[in-house]
Amino acid sequence: MRSIPADIEIARAAPTQPIIHVADRLQIPRESLYQYGPNKAKVALDFIDTLTDKPDGKLILVTAISPTAAGEGKTTLSVGLTDGLNRIGKHAMVCLREPSLGPCFGMKGGAAGGGFAQVVPMEDINLHFTGDFHAIGAANNLLAAMIDNHVHWGNALNIDLRRVTWRRALDMNDRSLRAMVTGLGGAGDGTPRETGFNITVASEVMAIFCLAENLADLHRRLGNILVGHTFDKKPIFARDLQASGAMSVLLKDALMPNLVQTLEGNPAFVHGGPFANIAHGCNSVVATKTALKLADYVVTEAGFGADLGAEKFFDIKCRKAGLKPDAVVLLATVRALKAHGGVETANLSTPDVVALRKGAANLRRHLANLKQFGVPTVVAINRFDTDTEEEIQLVREVALDMGSRAFLCTHWADGGAGTAELAQAVAKMADHGHAQYAPLYPDEMSLFDKVKTIATRLYGASEVIADKKVRDEFRAFEQSGYGHFPVCIAKTPYSFSTDQNLKGAPSNHAVPIREIRLATGAEFVVVICGDVMTMPGLPRAPAANQIHINDKGLVEGLF
Repeated sequence: MRSIPADIEIARAAPTQPIIHVADRLQIPRESLYQYGPNKAKVALDFIDTLTDKPDGKLILVTAISPTAAGEGKTTLSVGLTDGLNRIGKHAMVCLREPSLGPCFGMKGGAAGGGFAQVVPMEDINLHFTGDFHAIGAANNLLAAMIDNHVHWGNALNIDLRRVTWRRALDMNDRSLRAMVTGLGGAGDGTPRETGFNITVASEVMAIFCLAENLADLHRRLGNILVGHTFDKKPIFARDLQASGAMSVLLKDALMPNLVQTLEGNPAFVHGGPFANIAHGCNSVVATKTALKLADYVVTEAGFGADLGAEKFFDIKCRKAGLKPDAVVLLATVRALKAHGGVETANLSTPDVVALRKGAANLRRHLANLKQFGVPTVVAINRFDTDTEEEIQLVREVALDMGSRAFLCTHWADGGAGTAELAQAVAKMADHGHAQYAPLYPDEMSLFDKVKTIATRLYGASEVIADKKVRDEFRAFEQSGYGHFPVCIAKTPYSFSTDQNLKGAPSNHAVPIREIRLATGAEFVVVICGDVMTMPGLPRAPAANQIHINDKGLVEGLF
């Protein structure tokens, strides 16, 4: 068995190119680069505006089966596939989300790929990078400060502090900030009220940032943020507080996409990172649309499994941005499918065809679901050393039975060479133009029926349960003119159901709606089906305990 160095060792040993040379390959003029050192840069929005008349490349989505503790590796595959496409002579680039800072110090570790399929500089990407998340947090908190300030100086808008829904944001795991009281002290210290913090990736500003087409659209969406209600229950928006202009100023540089490279020197945009639960879990529209003008093939990913990430990519991002994906790659691992078949994590290295066959129901359900969006799909098998030929063959047979094909991938160990066969198939599939993308439901369908459509057609549910309060809120949203919004369902990513312990492909279960939230700036309705954590906490032994700078000035313990 070949020994592979640690991710960070591979990244540090890689001979990266100056970012200006990566930009040269994309024909980005050097005066349109805002460099952050030698190996990362932002691309000027003025230059992006000149690309309007250029034809679009092919858009390829990487998604996955329902995640398990065994791990799947969407980011690693996205990078590996991009390198594979370039190896077979295609002009390809990848668009990824920026990782959240807080979880890196908790238990998550880095999020820039792995093995020989990474984007670099991985330490920078996982830490402050180009400061985008700090800008988003600042814009979020400016709005919060302006709400409290308005009340302090007379409350001309008649804001009811009991009905203020806007929270502050911080890109760090801190459970003590989930629920709190602000404004304690004397008369000059504000008005006391209950509130709390979200982690920055859960802020609506993040979702808006990633869906905005340009600065003007960003400003419009920020102004449309619903922050609360008056004493007579009239809505209050950010524009009523005259906050959207200043918020846009804080975000004007952040909106420029970040250009970096893969270990093989291929271009990558890493930009934006909304939660894949409370929001849509995709990188920015600006980055994706720009990449489509600069490359012939663009690989992107969506968070969690295909029932959450891919559904939101199709029904929210593509619908809103007018994107038309050409191909889908569904990632699966033998280990994860055995976990869906009931095997405990400690035993996943042991061959078990019976459990694999049972767990393959999860793969079948995802393949059936993806067909409903009209985009051709192939399966990528992320190989582990413990996988047997019999197990791999079974996954291939399942894919064929569902009208797809499965390709064995070794990109973690072999870089782009490990996805060459997959790359050939994906390029051919995208070039054929057989995709007939369509969202799962029309804009004019009622909000409740949109939820029901997703739950029954994708999750395998028999019903959606909502009490009178929730149903009344749906009707109120529609009467207020928001009925055309897509729905963004927040539930456990680990199961098609709302019970994370139901593995495989459960059917005939109920999907209970706990509450709904209106994201008027992001332009979707959040439908919460279970507990949703918008401010994580640190574990008993956080990764931060081991993170330090060694005597050579290098970061240790982050990965």
